[in-house]
Amino acid sequence: WIGTWGGGLAKFDGVNWTAYNTSNSGLPSNWVWTIVIDGQGNKWIGTWEGLAKFDGVNWTAYNTGNSGLPGNDVRAIAIDGEGNKWIGTEEGLAKFDGVNWTIYNTSNSGLPSNAVRAIAIDGEGNKWIGTDGEGLAKFDGINWTVYNTGNSNLPSDFIYKIVIDKQDNKWIGTFGGGLVKFDGMNWTVYNTSNSGLPGNAISAIAIDGQGNKWIGTFGGGLAKFDGVNWTVYNTGNPGLPNNDVLAIAIDSKGNKWIGTYGGGLGVYREGGVILPDVEKYINKMPSGFELYQNYPNPFNLSTVIEFDVGERSDIRIVVYDVLGREIRVLLDRGIGAGKYRVNFDAFGLSSGIYFYRMEAGKFVKVRKMILMK
Repeated sequence: WIGTWGGGLAKFDGVNWTAYNTSNSGLPSNWVWTIVIDGQGNKWIGTWEGLAKFDGVNWTAYNTGNSGLPGNDVRAIAIDGEGNKWIGTEEGLAKFDGVNWTIYNTSNSGLPSNAVRAIAIDGEGNKWIGTDGEGLAKFDGINWTVYNTGNSNLPSDFIYKIVIDKQDNKWIGTFGGGLVKFDGMNWTVYNTSNSGLPGNAISAIAIDGQGNKWIGTFGGGLAKFDGVNWTVYNTGNPGLPNNDVLAIAIDSKGNKWIGTYGGGLGVYREGGVILPDVEKYINKMPSGFELYQNYPNPFNLSTVIEFDVGERSDIRIVVYDVLGREIRVLLDRGIGAGKYRVNFDAFGLSSGIYFYRMEAGKFVKVRKMILMK
């Protein structure tokens, strides 16, 4: 689920794109800031013109005119263990239990600023709230604790991202002060002068299954931090589409989905992108095995490969470069009879000729495709 700045919302299943905007759906604005999915699969979407809930069929819009939402510019959403939605706006913080709205602002609480940019909830249910210019707040449901450059080692009061790891460390992205790790007592600051961080304006943070931190910066590209080593990705090395990284999400296969400002969406995985599992797209049973020409061809970044499986078999489909080196394994497992298709994403690869080969028992076929960026 991909939010764009002016183009609306998109759903991408690895092959098909579905676009939602103000003209074809209940989306209240085409400027989407944040998306969170609850335990029932509902999408909660923060936009420039209010909050939307989408259950896959129905849209419900919330704004200052029809609800207790304190402001229509919704920048952050988090969901707690009881299913309450915590919604950060430019006019304060709201808690929504599905019926009732509770508003927190500078006049009725310890919130240090009404401009809320980030929200995260730790294992004890504490809410960590990042503001635009007034630092970080912790709220335990009763008490507020405020951290800023005057009373802590926080390097900047502009907090744009907060992520909490399995050890309950808070990873805090500041705009201008770099990245901060806070364990509840100690502050560790990473910036361009003391680490491999490529920029001090942190706009995105995600943590993968191995505990690596993926950090998006505005202007410096993307960094991976394993706790010791830094690896930097930018437009010059792996093909990152733009050095202004605004969003990072990691899927179940370990693919990193990277949203950029002006450069579109990129996907990256060490060892090769896995996109997606094969899709059985038609129920008609084929008479045998076949590998078809990819489409489009030539292609720019992404193409679809269709193939037939005559009977249940172990299927292996691999992409090679012109030197015969293995580039990507698109499929390597047993599947039943049917007509299938799989997406090949060439993110990080250079333009040129590539080959894809299908093996199914005694059946072997190779076809050529052309990547033109």
